[in-house]
Amino acid sequence: MTFKEKCIHFIKQETVLAVATVLAVISAFFVAPSEAYLKYIDWRVLGILLSLMIIMAGLQKTGLFDSIGAKLLGKTSTTRQLAFILVFLCFFFSMLITNDVALFTFVPFAMIMLKKCKQEKLLIPVIVLQTIAANLGSMLTPIGNPQNLYLYNLSGMGMGEFIGVMLPYTIISGVLLCIGIVICCKKESITEVVIEPVQENWNREEENLSKEERKSLQEKASMKKGRNLIKNAVYITLFVLSLCVVVRLVPFEMVLLAVILLVFNMDRKVLMQVDYCLLLTFIAFFIFTGNMGNISVVRDTLQQLVAGKELAIGVISSQAISNVPAALLLSGFTSDYRELLIGVNLGGLGTLIASMASLISYKLFAKEYNDQKGKYFWWFTIANVVFLAVLAVAAIIL
Repeated sequence: MTFKEKCIHFIKQETVLAVATVLAVISAFFVAPSEAYLKYIDWRVLGILLSLMIIMAGLQKTGLFDSIGAKLLGKTSTTRQLAFILVFLCFFFSMLITNDVALFTFVPFAMIMLKKCKQEKLLIPVIVLQTIAANLGSMLTPIGNPQNLYLYNLSGMGMGEFIGVMLPYTIISGVLLCIGIVICCKKESITEVVIEPVQENWNREEENLSKEERKSLQEKASMKKGRNLIKNAVYITLFVLSLCVVVRLVPFEMVLLAVILLVFNMDRKVLMQVDYCLLLTFIAFFIFTGNMGNISVVRDTLQQLVAGKELAIGVISSQAISNVPAALLLSGFTSDYRELLIGVNLGGLGTLIASMASLISYKLFAKEYNDQKGKYFWWFTIANVVFLAVLAVAAIIL
C-alpha cells in the first residue's frame, strides 16, 4: 500500500478526526497559535477518558464481559429471552463500560449465539436493538459515553443531579426496548442448541489427546484463568479509582499515571488497543471551538443561534456530525448544559453517524453479511427514527 493509499484509508477510517483537524487548522489562520491553545483543552476530561479506555480494553481482553454474558445466556430457553439478554447486556453495561465497548463486546457475541441457535433471521433486529440500547443506556451516567464525561465536567453537576436529568429518558428507553423485542422476536424454544455443541466439540478434541497432553492443556488453562483473575482484580480496582476521579475525589493525574504504569507492567499490549484517535479528535475540536469563541462575530452569531434551543440544535446537529463533536462544538456557545446534554444524547439516535458507536455495529455486521447491509441500514434507520420521535415528544413534555 502506497503512502497516498494509506492516507486515504486513514481518512476513511477516521473521518471525524480528519474534519476536526482541518477545522482546527483553518481556525488557526484567524486566531494565531499561542499558549492560549493549551488552555482550550480540558486535560482532566482527556485524562479520565484515557484511563477508562485503557481499563476497558484490558477487561475486554480478559474476557470478563463475555463470561458474564455466557452465564446469563445459559439460563435462557426461548428466542425472546435470548433477545432480552443480548439487548439489555448492551443497555446496562454501556452505563459503566461505554457504548463503544458494549457494542464491540456483545454484538459479535450475539452473532455467535444466534448462529448457534439457528436464529440468524433475528440478527438484524437484535443487533439494531443492541445498538440503540447501548446508545440509550450510556446516557444515564457521566462515564457512559465521551460527550457525557465532557459535559459533566464542564457543567460542574453532581453525580446525583446528572443521573436525575437523564433517568426519565433512560426509563422510557428501557420500556421502548422491551416493546421492540416483543414485536420483533417470537417466543420459540432454543433449549437444545445453546450450550451443548460447544461442550461436545471440546470433549472430542480431548479424546484425541494423550493423557500428558490433556494434563498440560488443563494446566495452561488453569494458569491463564488465574492470571486473568489477578488482572481483573487490578482493572476493577483502577476502575473504582477512575470513578473517584469522575466524582472529583481523587486527582486525575495520579490515577492516569497508576493506570499507565500498572497496565504497562501487567499487559502492555492493552495500551496498543486504545482509540487514541478519539483523544486527538477531542483536542482538535477544543482548539477549533476555542478559536471560534475568540472571534466575536462568530461567537455572537452562534450564541444567538443556540440560546434557548440547545435541545433541538443538539439533536439536529448530531445527525450530521455525530453527538460527540456536536457536544464539543455547541458547549462553547451556551451555558444551558442540561438541555444540551439531553439534546446530544437523544441526538445519538437517527442517522447511522448520529452516534459513532452505531458504526461499530454496522461494520461488524457488514463484515459477516455484506449482502444484507442495505437491509440492516433500513431496519436501523426506521427503528432509530421511531425511538427518537418518542423520546423527543417525552423531552417536550418533560
